[in-house]
Formats: sequence, structure tokens, C-alpha cells
Amino acid sequence: MATFLYRVGRLAFRRRWYVALVWAAVLAAVGLGALKAPGAADEEFSMPGIESQQAFDLMEERFPGATADGATARVVFIAPGGEKVTAAENKQAIEVAVTGLGNGTQVASAVDPFQAKTISKDGSTAFATVTYKVGASDLTDASRTHLERAIDQARDSGLTVEAGGTALESNAGPGGTAEVIGVAIAAVVLLVTFGSLAAAGLPLLTALVGVGVSMATILALSSALGLSTTTGTLAMMLGLAVGIDYALFVVSRYREERAKGRAPQEAAGLAVGTAGSAVVFAGLTVVIALAGLAVVGIPMLTKMGLAAAGAVVVAVLIALTLVPALLGFWPNAVLTRRARKSGRIEESGGDNGGTRWARLVLRRPIPVLVLGVVGLGALALPAAGLQLGMPGDEAKPTSTTERRAYDALAEGFGPGFNGPLTVVVDGKGAADPKGAADEIAEEIGATKGVVSVSPARFNDAGDTAVFSVVPSTAPTDEKTKNLVTTIRDERSGIESGTGASYEVTGTTAMNIDIAQKVQAALVPYLTVVVGLAIVLLLVVFRSLLVPLKAALGFLLSVLASLGVVVVVFQQGHGAELLGVEQTGPIMSLMPIFLVGIVFGLAMDYEVFLVSRMREAYVHGESPAQAVTSGFRHSARVVVAAALIMIAVFAGFIGESDSMIKMIGFGLASAVLFDAFVVRMAIVPAVLALLGHRAWWLPKWLDRALPRVDVEGEALSRRPETEVPAADTAPEPEPART
Repeated sequence: MATFLYRVGRLAFRRRWYVALVWAAVLAAVGLGALKAPGAADEEFSMPGIESQQAFDLMEERFPGATADGATARVVFIAPGGEKVTAAENKQAIEVAVTGLGNGTQVASAVDPFQAKTISKDGSTAFATVTYKVGASDLTDASRTHLERAIDQARDSGLTVEAGGTALESNAGPGGTAEVIGVAIAAVVLLVTFGSLAAAGLPLLTALVGVGVSMATILALSSALGLSTTTGTLAMMLGLAVGIDYALFVVSRYREERAKGRAPQEAAGLAVGTAGSAVVFAGLTVVIALAGLAVVGIPMLTKMGLAAAGAVVVAVLIALTLVPALLGFWPNAVLTRRARKSGRIEESGGDNGGTRWARLVLRRPIPVLVLGVVGLGALALPAAGLQLGMPGDEAKPTSTTERRAYDALAEGFGPGFNGPLTVVVDGKGAADPKGAADEIAEEIGATKGVVSVSPARFNDAGDTAVFSVVPSTAPTDEKTKNLVTTIRDERSGIESGTGASYEVTGTTAMNIDIAQKVQAALVPYLTVVVGLAIVLLLVVFRSLLVPLKAALGFLLSVLASLGVVVVVFQQGHGAELLGVEQTGPIMSLMPIFLVGIVFGLAMDYEVFLVSRMREAYVHGESPAQAVTSGFRHSARVVVAAALIMIAVFAGFIGESDSMIKMIGFGLASAVLFDAFVVRMAIVPAVLALLGHRAWWLPKWLDRALPRVDVEGEALSRRPETEVPAADTAPEPEPART
């Protein structure tokens, strides 16, 4: 592996124009394909294997053309203090507003609350439901403006008017602010790390090229492969993250080899042969984690994982080819200013912050290990009370109209009104389908925790009915989850008496089912991902204990990050500091995202840091000296890479959306714990205690495993003529065109 990549690095350096032109051609080709490709549609979320999805599919089959694909807006009217919406003046204003809401070109219907009887018992609140002919992603700006204008006109009459629903949802995401902040901080960290604008800019440039190629490819293939507009979200975030990291590792090793007196081309070859080997295997661990998302069984999540895995592969290829090619154009630009001015490049073999920290840990390994494990273990304890769900409008800031509409409906109609359950009755096997549906509705209505049941609506064939059930508790309340379980548990008795079957669906039931399925899939996902990664790390480090230590450390950091997410977003401690106004369950997909993304990044740091220790150990250093050598060469780069990732993820904490805040906070916390506590403290402490045993591998396993030579041992055994010595290394030449 190291020898092959060494040749790749030298070839890319020597044939830099060809390499640069190839990548430019690839970027242009996929960019042109993306421009000509038909626009990607928003993928309908589906979760095969859960009851709520089966019920939804049955509704689509039995009620053709009447599915919930169209966007909706629920406009809430609140009378001034002490008045009722039924008062003549208020009623007229509401009717005028509903008429205006129904005049939009994309509006299918706007239901008058006085005809639909959607008025609260105290008469203070009413709501109108606006249904659109198209989905939320297809709503035009004119339709959204029309909705906002109608709401503003109703407010002018003295009513308090708020609105919620899918028609108000924006697909723009964070808007790019978080990414810009993250890239800006990354540039500062790289500049401080390298002390050179060129060295700081090169990883950013190559990462942006990689993200451009990946995103353009996803857009170009979106129609053919059924990819949605959200598929590329994870690919962009991870492509940028690992793209910077991988280029950073190669450039850092290139500067180190130049400091040893290597000629530019030789230094580029050695950088790709050694750091590039670590990049390849770090990238493989990320790909394993992302491809493993298929275990969860959510088609959209599987596509997101595979698309992000493709972005990581592109980042690896760029680090191995484009980075050394750009170093060929400007071989001295990435060096320090002093080296460029003096023309003397001397190896820095003295102590630095990394060696001083390593020696501190080596002197006190047990206290460091105990402190690290106990500290992360304490932070992980709240994760035992993790409650998964899907926060809705109740989690949004009170400054948004969606949150105010949610609160108004909860106050006027009860907390369960915001999350009604939908019951689908299949009466094909019943002698009297309508009578069976009425009996099922009556039985469910008598269940404790049910406030009301709507009249059943039948399809044209008269064999399928749908009705709504309003719980007495909020959608994210644990009592609502228990109610859904109770209704389903009573099914066998009810079905045997009526001859008809029923299923429970709706947004609330769907969120409950998704949370249960994701929670059940988490352990198999962890098993697959961690198991495959241990096998891969066995090949890389040729050690039995180092991969196990890496996996256990990762689990500890992930559990600790989940713990702090629970403390802030579920329990509410310190939530106000992050601008979180409403606590509740943790987003269902959060643990899966956290495991997949952080595992990949954690293994990046593990492979890069420990491979330098393995390299030193293979070349004859004692275990303690190998740890110190690994920190001397890698600690600064790993710290810089971790700070960049923390900055990128922490930028999302400033967003208004609670779920984006949660993802950003969780990922930033996980990287912080894994990089600085696990990799920089627990890892050297464990290696110090294990000594030579850390690198032990049974002979039979050693013979069975393939040899990939990540540490570059083969490169050190090459004939001396292949490696220019320090005193015979040619002076760096400027790039020639």
C-alpha cells in the first residue's frame, strides 16, 4: 500500500498539469450534467415495516387522488380579549380572510371554520384549513406571498392570526451561514497551524473541489437514481469535513519530509505513501459507517449514507492526487515564511506541545485514564433516559408564527389537538363495513385518554373508512405513546367482534413508530459498523488490543455526547444559553446520525495519530518513545482537524431550528470528547499501560491478515539511491509551466 501510494504521489507531483486538468474536466463534466439533469423531486419519506406506514399505504390504495401529498396551512384566528370569534364583526373578518385564502392559484380548498365547526368551546379560537394542489416543495413564492398577505389583512381587523402547516415550511435549510462561519474558522485554524496562507488555503481549495464534484454528481444522477433534494445534505457536510482533514494530513506530512531535507517530489511521494495510507484507511472506516446506515431500513437514510460515502471517496482520491499535484505547482509556498526566506529547511526534532503532553500522560497514565473514563461515563449517564421522537412546531421559537399557532390550538382545543391519530378501517372482510367502522370508532372513543373521535369518512367502494382520534395529551407526551399502544393492543378483541381490521397512523403515530424502529436498529447498526471497523483496524495496526481500545473509546465518546444532548434538549439544563425555548424528545434519527458521522471522524484521528506511533514502533522505538513520537508529529495536526470540525458543527447551533441546533451541538460535543479526551488522553494512557502488549497479535492471525504497510516500512527499506539524502537533495525549483 505505502509503496503504491508513494508512486502515485510522485507521479501526481511530476504530471501535475495532467492531474489538474483531469480534475477540472471531471468537475466541468459533472457540473454540466447537473445543469442538464431534470430537477430532483422531494422524496416522500417512507419507513417500511411499521404499522403507520402500512396504514398510509392502504389509504393511498383505497382513496386514490385523496392522499396527503398536497401542502396544507392551518390558519388560527383568536378573538381580542373577552370577545368571541362568533361575534358579527369577528365572524365577518374571518369569512373575508378565508375567501381570500381560497383565491390562490395553487389552492385546492379553504374550509370556513363556521361551516366545519372548528371553533373552540369557549368561542375564543377558530381555525381554517387551507389545502394546496401541490406539495410544499412545489409551492411558488407567489402562493406563499398570497398566504402571508391574507394573514396580514386578517390581522388588520383586530384579530390575532397565526399559521402553521407544511405550506410554511422552508426547504432552504440553514441558508449557508453555518457553513460560511465554519469555513472561516477553519481557515484561521489552518493559518495558525501552518503559518502559511498557501498551506492554509490548499486544504480548503481541494475540499471545495471535492464537494463541488460530489454535489454536482448527486444532482446529475438525482433523476436516474431517485435521489431527493435532501440526499446531498449529509454529503456536503461530510465532504467538506473530511476533505479538509485529509488534505491537512498530507500537507502536514509533506512539510515534515521537506524539513528532513527531502526534495519536493520525493517529499510529496513520501507524504502520500505514509499519510496517504492513513487517509485511505480512515476513509474506508467512514465509508463503512455511512454504508451501514442501510441497516436502519429507511430508504431515504440509505441514499443519504451512500451519497455521503461517495463524497468521502472523492475526498480520498483528491487527497492522493490533486493535493500532491498542487504541491508540484508551488513546492515552497506551503512552507513556513522563515524557511522560504532563508532557503534553509531544517528538521524540527525538539520538543513541542505534543511531546510535552505525551510525557505528562506517560508519567501519570492511571490518573489520566481514570479521570477520562469516569468523566465521560458521568456525562453518558443521562443517555439512559433518552426519549426519541420528532419535535414539531412546539420546539420552534415563540417568535415564529408556527409556534404561536401551535400554542393557540393547544389552549383553545386541548394539547392533543395538534397531534390527532388517524385510524384506517379495512372493512373488506366484514358483512357490514359501515357498521363495523362505527363500532370500532365507538370502542376507540371509549378508551381512556381519547377526547373525541371524528365521523368516519368512507371511500367510493364503501369498504374502507378513515376517522381521526384526538388524544388528551400532546403529540410528544409519553402518555400519547401509551395511548397508541393501548389502541393497538385492543385490536384483536375489536376485530374479532366486527370482522374488520384497523391500523393507526398519522404524524404522531408515525413519529412513535419511527422512534421505536430506530431505537431497535441502533444496536445492530453499532454492531455492524464497529465490527467491520475493528477488522479494518486489525489490518492497519496489526494489533488485537489497539482496535478494541479504539472502538470502546468511540462508544464512550458517543454515549457522552448523547448524554449532554439529553441534558440540554430533553431535560432543559442550560437550554436557554443555546436559545432552546422548548425541551422535548430527541430527534429520532439523531443517534444514528451521531454514530455514523462521529465514528468516521473519530477513526480519522485514531488512524492518523496511532499510525504514527505504529510507524515509530516498527522502526525500533520503545512503546513509550513511539507514543511520544506519534504526538510530536501528529498532535498538532489532529488538534487542528478537531477544532475545524468543532467549528463547522458548532456553527449550526446558532440556527433557529431546534433540530439543526441539536445536530450541531451533538456533533460538536462528540468531536470534542473523542478528539481531546479519548484520542489525546485515554489512548496514550492505555498504550502506556499496555507497553509492548499493545502491539501484540497472535501468530496465526498475523499470518491470516493481509499486509498493507500503512506505516511505510517498505519505503524505509528502499535503496539509498531512491531517497535523496539531506546533503544531496536538490534545491526546490519553482513551478514550471
